[in-house]
Amino acid sequence: MTGRILVVDDQPLNVKLLEAKLTSEYYDVLTARGGAEAIRMAVEERPDLILLDVMMPDMDGYEVCRHLREQPETMHIPIVMVTALSDTADRVLGLQAGADDFLTKPVDDLALFSRVRSLLRFKVTFDELRLRLGVNDGAALGERALRWGEPVEDARVLLLEDFDSRARFMAEALQDHHHVDVVDNESDALRMAEGGDYAVIIISLSLEDIDGLRVASQLRSRPATRMVPILVLIEDGDLERLAKALDLGVTDYVMAPVDRNELIARVRMQVRRKHYQDRLRSDIETSVSMATLDELTRLHNRRYLTTYLAREFERAQATGKALSLMVLDVDHFKAVNDTYGHASGDLVLIELGRRMLQATRSTDLAARYGGEEFVVVMPETDLAVACSVAERLRQAIGDAPFSAGEGNPELPITISIGVAALTASVTTPDALFRAADDALYRAKGAGRNQVVTA
Repeated sequence: MTGRILVVDDQPLNVKLLEAKLTSEYYDVLTARGGAEAIRMAVEERPDLILLDVMMPDMDGYEVCRHLREQPETMHIPIVMVTALSDTADRVLGLQAGADDFLTKPVDDLALFSRVRSLLRFKVTFDELRLRLGVNDGAALGERALRWGEPVEDARVLLLEDFDSRARFMAEALQDHHHVDVVDNESDALRMAEGGDYAVIIISLSLEDIDGLRVASQLRSRPATRMVPILVLIEDGDLERLAKALDLGVTDYVMAPVDRNELIARVRMQVRRKHYQDRLRSDIETSVSMATLDELTRLHNRRYLTTYLAREFERAQATGKALSLMVLDVDHFKAVNDTYGHASGDLVLIELGRRMLQATRSTDLAARYGGEEFVVVMPETDLAVACSVAERLRQAIGDAPFSAGEGNPELPITISIGVAALTASVTTPDALFRAADDALYRAKGAGRNQVVTA
């Protein structure tokens, strides 16, 4: 996987060394010699990954990292601190500032490139989500960005560890901030992960009778857990296994012996990322819903109806199965608007949509065609059954009055319905709709509040 990587270091030799390594692996490399320049380039160039030195004269790496995390334009860019500092305390400071990882010079090539590949995959996922929402520029970024200081408490964490003392230590370290479930076998881990809505899953790679990498691989292959951050616990120096874990899709890692503060910092980072990812996905679902649903009634809209009817019509013709359609209209609806106002008319339409969903079947598609006209598509339904559903719907509308809003009397509302079914002479979706629509107008002409078939 290729990508643009910004290398930030005030030492020209360090910059050239990293640039040469990355270029040899076909990455596009940008360079900056200080913190202020790094921030400017991150905003202007939007790199896919930043390799950031800590000790720089104008602004240290921690400050640069915090600044980048506070900016909507750069807060999602993965950051790896690459430094001569090696103390756990320094690593924790970097993680708390918002770094995704902390590599000590001289950097092992296997560790570097494994981490780069892993974080670039993560960046691609987030970029796709943001692109689908159209939030890569301008005010939308600030509106939807996850603030770095937002609390990330009370997340659910699943820990797979069969070494009792280490499991207790890790659970106690995290339980002040999160709800931790500990399991010691593969079957429980997979079962709980699929149904537990966890923000982070931690897997020990030192399990006695379990291959932790295989568990991680299974989690990545299952739809329910595919996007959940996975953090592995690995023995210090086991770089080949770490590289394998990252290539399998593991999100982060902690080296044994476990440092309490580092564990907390890494889990907090993953929880924060998960929250942002979930927010983007929720916004996408809302956007999709808005594109396919009628804003007032929350039934499907005409645009979605047209696509759905065409697909079901083609399927019915190919399989020889039945397909029926009803078109319905609110009787004397103009009088409601003229007498009580459009706000009251809207209340009637909203309640009509609710009753339609209750009276039709789960296999039917109810949609607002426009104004006071509605359509119900009934796959694998013959004309007799469709008429029965239509009659039930007509009664559900007419049997109980509708609210017209505060200060107005309840209104008796009725509907007229036309029903048509697919026959040999009906060769297009439009022809099926016209047949039902013609039946609707015959129902209205015959006195309204009735069901008429084509």
